[in-house]
Amino acid sequence: MRYQAVLFDLDGTLLDTLTDLAAASNRVLAGLNLKPYPVQDYRYFVGSGVRHLVECILPRPLREQEEAVDAAIAAFQEEYAKNWQEHTRPYPGIDELLDYLRNSGYRTGVLSNKPQHFTRLCVETLLAPWHFDSVLGQREGVPRKPHPAGALETARIFDLPPSDILYVGDTGVDMRTAQQAGMDAVGVLWGFRDAEELRATGAEILVQSPQELIGFLAESTPAEQQS
Repeated sequence: MRYQAVLFDLDGTLLDTLTDLAAASNRVLAGLNLKPYPVQDYRYFVGSGVRHLVECILPRPLREQEEAVDAAIAAFQEEYAKNWQEHTRPYPGIDELLDYLRNSGYRTGVLSNKPQHFTRLCVETLLAPWHFDSVLGQREGVPRKPHPAGALETARIFDLPPSDILYVGDTGVDMRTAQQAGMDAVGVLWGFRDAEELRATGAEILVQSPQELIGFLAESTPAEQQS
């Protein structure tokens, strides 16, 4: 087996969280008497952590005030806690992919820039049928992606060299994380960003569907190990 483990991003890769993230963010803006953004705009606001999201949606005068940013982060977390599960679901085919990985003996993990509490909540609630060997979100004192600290921590948890781990994500942040950690990167095209961004930031391959990723992994496994 070429790879021993698969490490996933969460938002835009395993789970379609965009509508709930946008709704919570727009309620924060409404509380500040600011105009909401269309849901599709949030494809480019999410992926780099809550602070980055808030800095994207606030107008420049507020964005430059640390107290205002901190207050908006707190408001977002309160709002997101109310509706995080309203529309969020695994993407079609994710169940089949995770079944394949489990049945084929791969170790699996999640590495997200979503706060640790929400990362674990999403995984434990919406991906409960599958065991993940590691679930890491954004935590105090640990640099967020694309810094490789979380990916390398996952490799230590797996007790594997990074080269034995395939990293799967939907943004340039994910592709750069994989590169800096010494992992091969797969860019998924069902998520929040496009092929151009994924190629430009280091994706070894692009896949249109979870089934296509299964095919890639099957081709990476020697025939004697498939029997």
